[in-house]
Amino acid sequence: MSESTSLRERPREILSGNEAIARGAFEAGVRVAAAYPGTPSTEILESLTQYAGVYTEWSPNEKVALEVVAGAAYAGARALAAMKHVGVNVAADPLFTLSYTGLRGGLVLISADDPELHSSQNEQDNRHYARHAKVPMLEPGDSQEAKDFVRLAFRLSEKFDTPVMVRTTTRVSHSKTAVILGEPEDVEDQRGIEKNPAKLVMLPANARRRHPIIEQRMSALAQLAETIEINRIEAGDPELGIITAGISYQYAREAFPRASILKLGMVYPLPSRMIRKFAGSVRQLMVVEELDPFLEEQIKALGIHVEGKEYISICGELNADHVERGIKKALGEPLPDIQSRPVEGLPVRPPNMCPGCPHRGLFYVLHKLKLFVAGDIGCYTMAFLPPLSAIDTCLCMGAGISHAMGMSKALGDAAQGKVVAVIGDSTFYHSGMTGLLNVAYNKGAATVIILDNSSTAMTGSQENPGTGFTLSGEPTVRADMEGLARSMGINRVRVVSPYQLSETEHVVREEIAVPEPSVIISRAPCVLLKSNRVLSGVPQSVDEDTCRGCKQCLSIGCPALEWKAEEGYTAEGKKRKGRSFINPLLCVGCDVCGQICTFGAIRRPQDSAEA
Repeated sequence: MSESTSLRERPREILSGNEAIARGAFEAGVRVAAAYPGTPSTEILESLTQYAGVYTEWSPNEKVALEVVAGAAYAGARALAAMKHVGVNVAADPLFTLSYTGLRGGLVLISADDPELHSSQNEQDNRHYARHAKVPMLEPGDSQEAKDFVRLAFRLSEKFDTPVMVRTTTRVSHSKTAVILGEPEDVEDQRGIEKNPAKLVMLPANARRRHPIIEQRMSALAQLAETIEINRIEAGDPELGIITAGISYQYAREAFPRASILKLGMVYPLPSRMIRKFAGSVRQLMVVEELDPFLEEQIKALGIHVEGKEYISICGELNADHVERGIKKALGEPLPDIQSRPVEGLPVRPPNMCPGCPHRGLFYVLHKLKLFVAGDIGCYTMAFLPPLSAIDTCLCMGAGISHAMGMSKALGDAAQGKVVAVIGDSTFYHSGMTGLLNVAYNKGAATVIILDNSSTAMTGSQENPGTGFTLSGEPTVRADMEGLARSMGINRVRVVSPYQLSETEHVVREEIAVPEPSVIISRAPCVLLKSNRVLSGVPQSVDEDTCRGCKQCLSIGCPALEWKAEEGYTAEGKKRKGRSFINPLLCVGCDVCGQICTFGAIRRPQDSAEA
């Protein structure tokens, strides 16, 4: 049977890049995988947990995830860690030294970058991590390559005794293409305990001996880059040569189907001889890459004249139109007329918290009290938007508590009663506990509000140490949030329901007034959880005769609340220019709007019947 025939007969599936990565890890014989959920990487572990024989976990944060899989690889197992680009910042400490220690089993780190900031606080380019940590990096451009590159990455990891990074972007992670499935590799089981402290204990003396080995390894990998099959020249019109990688290859090939292209699957280290050969075969050389001029700068350092970021944006995602315009501008050719075609008549739809979201009532109170709110990463960050406008900082996971601590120390008594920190339950377990410990240890006076909705909600309601269940759904220990806070030295710990506005406001007022650290746990499950039995689910309604059209209810920004701009009169004969309306298809009966209506116009059905 010919190779082409056998490929045609092998099963295919339409997979996203994330699903394909999971499939590739399974086919490569992965035994242990760990991650912290974060868009666009989340589905990798969710997909991988479906395969038998693979241990998967949601770790409390990305640093822990990488350390867990490092331990598995030290024990001879193939292991994978997955995280979004900013998660690698958290995991950078172990990553840089893992490059020194090496491993026994293969270790692959997936870095899912997010050009255009679809769901991120920055747009960093994690190709730089491979260069700084001195580890190889592969970059797939579709789902088939995502699967195949992961399998290759494990082989490279074990051959060169190094962690290997695989970089994806949001477009590759979430787009779906056909994938030829393979059988799991017959990987030799070399699991076991082997003591090798000279290699694994990174005291200065050992690390000094390891550094030259790392440099030799990178030199060997650079030689491999010249012949590895994922780096290839696609000969075409010699007038234009394009060097590219990942999803940018798809855009370049679409925009210039006749151009000569050097497609790099290994983006670090680069094949310098191959690049020189390719550059010498074309008249004009361009680099097409998203975000930083990572390839461009290294190619220029080889003394090769190449153009790129002068014509192609350093910000945001690319597409075929952007690439075409940029390169034609470099070539001095007429630019194509690209017309944006917005759909007329559709209103702007900003991101918003869900109808019935437990965070809405809490942020309404914080806005009402005019507090400075040091925020954090989570769906509650959308409280920054009007009309709530109740988030004043958002830097990174866990930073809100430390922001409040720093402000309290900088401003002294002037900060008391004016500054609070907010943080979600999953974010608290991720990186908020150390900040809270610092508040207690260094005698801060910050009030910290933990938004406990029993879920890692923003990334799709994944489990966390406070939910009582593992990634695979098995019951496990449930972290005691109140006990944790008290064990760190916080004496004042209060629990409130954010659906009870008067109680929440009362507790917040009390805690910001005391000159010592305190924790308020705003506890109510995410409205999207199937297990949520807190809300009635019965939609409320606005009494047309009672509504004064004051718009106070609209100040909470609930999507279920609408405004009807129609003139009319109340039952008392007062003229109004419009009235509120509750969409029964969206309302879940949380009654937050009913509590802030000073005229009693918002009622549950039974209340209306009794009236």
